[in-house]
Amino acid sequence: MEYLIQYGMFLAKAATIVVALIFVIGAIASAGSRQRRSSKRGEIIVERLNDHLEELRDAVRDQVIDSATLKLENKARAKRDKEQAKAERKRASIEAKEKVKSTPDRYQTKLAGEDEIAKNDRGVRNETTARRKRVYVLGFDGDVAAEEVSSLREEITTVLSIAEPCDEIILKLESPGGMVHAYGLAASQLQRIKEAKIPLTICVDKVAASGGYMMACLADKLIAAPFAIIGSIGVVVQLPNFHKVLKKNDVDYEVISAGEFKRTLSTFGEITDKGRAKVQEDVENIHDIFKQWVKTHRPIVDVSRVATGETWVGMQAKERYLIDELNTSDDVLVAACRDADVFEVQFKFKQTLQDKLGAAIEAGISRATNRVLSADRTKEFQ
Repeated sequence: MEYLIQYGMFLAKAATIVVALIFVIGAIASAGSRQRRSSKRGEIIVERLNDHLEELRDAVRDQVIDSATLKLENKARAKRDKEQAKAERKRASIEAKEKVKSTPDRYQTKLAGEDEIAKNDRGVRNETTARRKRVYVLGFDGDVAAEEVSSLREEITTVLSIAEPCDEIILKLESPGGMVHAYGLAASQLQRIKEAKIPLTICVDKVAASGGYMMACLADKLIAAPFAIIGSIGVVVQLPNFHKVLKKNDVDYEVISAGEFKRTLSTFGEITDKGRAKVQEDVENIHDIFKQWVKTHRPIVDVSRVATGETWVGMQAKERYLIDELNTSDDVLVAACRDADVFEVQFKFKQTLQDKLGAAIEAGISRATNRVLSADRTKEFQ
């Protein structure tokens, strides 16, 4: 019996050592693979979605197609891939040669007229070095403070460094809106894409309301799922006020400020008619700016009809020209993969241990809350 116990302890120690070695080797390998595309702030993660879809399709094909047919299809695909690779190498070679030839000409543009020569050079390049379209897929899941704009700005900077007008950017957008200044910055990031003349398609599967729609209306093509929530072109300011509670309990609250309207509404101070009127004026001004923004970027929309703060599902939104097409992001990406190389681009900030623990706790609380709400809703329909 004692021998078995000692043998068991030996196996446990050996297993512990093996697991530790695997963990260390994995960590080193993972760090090495990320080092090439990481920075002090974070890392860019790029996934070719064409490969992902092909893997899913192949997994099914291997099970449902007979071996003889599968062999023939694989042979034909290998031949097609070989031809495409050959064409790509030829295109790259021609592009490199054209770049070398055009270099001396560009040095002479200051004397001969830069715009005309650059235009001619682009024409030669387009005729001789046409390449397969590239589609870059970004994501934005917005909260009240639009915190994901930090990642979005890095992703857009990265994509704009390589994308050309023949390419396309698809943004998967989900947001119920939030702070005006935060979503104004997020919308300004999308404006960078417009200024670079890169086609922008925005897909909304669940919700793009208020600040979310402020971003969405920048799209060259705005697509939403049939039951996605769209709209809420309005502005709201709300906060609790405990002034009466403090006064009832003889608690003084003082604010010292300079400027007539430095403080209008506050949580503990007295709200005056003058302060309330000033906030109402500010809200109306922001609403007017919001309406003008929508009118500028989606002139087809009758702003006076939709700028009521209401929301509509995708089918209703299309009737009001708030969106261009009814579809899901899944169908849009699958269709894009047929005719283009599709890359999903994500920027991940480096996280400390505290950040990871906080994210795990937040995710746990969110899941628990969703379970409770789901259970309550289920009871309502029983």
